[in-house]
Amino acid sequence: MPKIGTFDGAGFWKNAYAHQRGKLLKKVNVPEDQIIQMVNKKYMELPAALRYEIETSGIDKKDLQ
Repeated sequence: MPKIGTFDGAGFWKNAYAHQRGKLLKKVNVPEDQIIQMVNKKYMELPAALRYEIETSGIDKKDLQ
């Protein structure tokens, strides 16, 4: 079944606190030690494959509050 909506990763990232970013990264299976390094980066500094995974994950913003 194709994924219908996409997640606005950049918009979320810009307005999210570090713990919310961490939750998002955890949901797309980023290892804990990498999450710590990534939460303070700009969204466009994340690897392209990871951004794609975030945007097509089907995650709902409500899951990250």
